[in-house]
Amino acid sequence: MIEDEPESLLSIVRDYRDKIEEVYFAWPGEPSGRAPVDTGAEARVINDLAAIKRLGLKLNLLLNASCYGEQAMACDLEKRVIRLVGEECDRLGLDTLTTMSPLVARAVRRHFPDLDVRASVNLRLGTVKGLQYAAPFFTSYCVQREYNRDLERLEELQAWARGNGKRLHVLANSACLNFCSFQTFHDNAVAHEGTLNRQRNVEGLTTLCREYYSNPEHRVNFLQGSWIRPEDIEKHARHFHGGYKLATRMHDRPRLVIDAYARGRHVGNLLDLMEPGFGKLFYPTIIDNRRFPDGWFETTIKCSKRCESCEYCAQVWDLAALELE
Repeated sequence: MIEDEPESLLSIVRDYRDKIEEVYFAWPGEPSGRAPVDTGAEARVINDLAAIKRLGLKLNLLLNASCYGEQAMACDLEKRVIRLVGEECDRLGLDTLTTMSPLVARAVRRHFPDLDVRASVNLRLGTVKGLQYAAPFFTSYCVQREYNRDLERLEELQAWARGNGKRLHVLANSACLNFCSFQTFHDNAVAHEGTLNRQRNVEGLTTLCREYYSNPEHRVNFLQGSWIRPEDIEKHARHFHGGYKLATRMHDRPRLVIDAYARGRHVGNLLDLMEPGFGKLFYPTIIDNRRFPDGWFETTIKCSKRCESCEYCAQVWDLAALELE
């Protein structure tokens, strides 16, 4: 997030600090669900995070690897996590830790009881049962993204959370396929990106979403995803009453994303706000965000999700998808 952006995240946060509650960050050298941040960036990361904290924002450390390999249940991993979290609580005033690992979650809850320990969206917690099972490990949850547009499910989850002292969050700008068949495989591959790129890999093996969307006939399915348009965040919040996360760590235009959601408006290609982004893959087709019908949110938040027997998204695609010359 901080380390990969041409523009400093700090400068973006300064400009939108009234609209931002917390900033996620990965620690240099630590697994975080993406290729590890270069350890040489540690001094700059610390300086930027300290400045962000002085702006009054919360800091959320990502120890969000989907796979720790042979270290997954190791005492050494637990000791390393406790040491790192302790150091950053003292140095930066850490507020939250997000993880997929029960080992990491349990260790942090035991040793840092005042810290918010959040369940990663990649744990796919989308039922009350799932929240109940994980309750001893987490103080807050990022809800399974496939239920972002399921009003009945969100209200059910929020009722349980309020009654049990937990807070819910959703990821607002994910373009991942709903119920992706290869999510676990892809999460693991991304988590090992650093080492995978140092070896010879099989050619032509890409992510399922890019394979799927390479066929233009499938692209209407993008409209059936989990993302929420900037124009609909306030409407969504009236039902959800939780927090909203934006994925920008791997995005090449994070200011564009944050500006659109801060203002509640985006003029341009909706694909440009998403992570992963499919702008280059869909080109010369764009999805003109201004051309969505007025009832888009009200229809999709309450629909049955029986996409195979419904034509609504196909009709919206015909309105919003434009071919550039």
